[in-house]
Amino acid sequence: MKSLKAQDHPLSSSEAEIQHLESDMPGFSGDSFASELKKINLFPLKPTQIEVLQINLGKMCNQVCKHCHVDAGPDRKEIMTRDTMQQCLEVVKNHSVTTIDLTGGAPEMNPEFRWFVEAIRSIDSEITIIVRCNLTIILANPKYHDLPEFFMKHRIEIASSLPYFTATKTDSQRGDGVFEKSIKALKLLNDQGYGVEGTGLVLNLVYNPSGAFMPAAQAGLEAEFKKRLDDKYGITFNSLFTITNLPISRFLEYLLRSENYEGYMEKLIDSFNPVAASGVMCRNTISVGWDGYLYDCDFNQMLELKVTSIDSQHIKDWNEKSLTERDIIVKNHCFGCTAGAGSSCGGTTA
Repeated sequence: MKSLKAQDHPLSSSEAEIQHLESDMPGFSGDSFASELKKINLFPLKPTQIEVLQINLGKMCNQVCKHCHVDAGPDRKEIMTRDTMQQCLEVVKNHSVTTIDLTGGAPEMNPEFRWFVEAIRSIDSEITIIVRCNLTIILANPKYHDLPEFFMKHRIEIASSLPYFTATKTDSQRGDGVFEKSIKALKLLNDQGYGVEGTGLVLNLVYNPSGAFMPAAQAGLEAEFKKRLDDKYGITFNSLFTITNLPISRFLEYLLRSENYEGYMEKLIDSFNPVAASGVMCRNTISVGWDGYLYDCDFNQMLELKVTSIDSQHIKDWNEKSLTERDIIVKNHCFGCTAGAGSSCGGTTA
């Protein structure tokens, strides 16, 4: 196949750019993923039910990670307002959502973050609230130092990225000094009971590969992470989630610069797993952008592919019947969610 170089293409993660890249790959059509779904009678892909509301509170972050599909960083200004949060609360109050998954950027950097968490908890004391905490935010500024106590008070489930159990690999993906700060933050969370057996306070770690390859088996990696972190640092956690990097945003830029785009896409396509396809997270999740627009998943959100429910494309217009009956938008980046054991925000799907 012809090698794709970074200078051959503008480095963006728009849908048009990805389609342009794929057009250069022999035998790779724009509807390849849809074709695979047709073979297993899953096209058009439909929701099973709406259980999870994944809400992006903004793209501001104290880190600039190489693999970040949100392209988050300290210079990003996009932030969810209290008015939009209030519209999300109306959905929580009146519909059958069982899990609220708060993400970013660093969701804690939204000035309304704590108010929003408290408002959700006041509506439903039993609803699962997940915060995708990058760990270093806890140490970034004194105003965040009490986050572990806040999380514990409101029984928040924590999901935190940790690329590896060594400093070299972690810092190469997430920035110098991130590993040391992450270890300190994990100890603070452990001190509050997070990841400790019998407390009910859930601390899960998230692993993304640092290169153009798929993650190793989740169970094996989890066992190794648990042993290494406990033996060296006395850190405990509940589960490790492995997530395959999708070829958009900064990871797409990396693939182009390193001339790994074609090979990586071929790897994902060759590893298509029908069982993983049936369990993709977009079938029970709605992704809410920082501005309130609705998407099938946070990857489609970054590609600005709004849900197909024309009458319910914004949180203020929530129509559960329309959203449950919609066709889920699938493109070839979806191969990242169905390769091997599958990939979702909750780890493997098969």
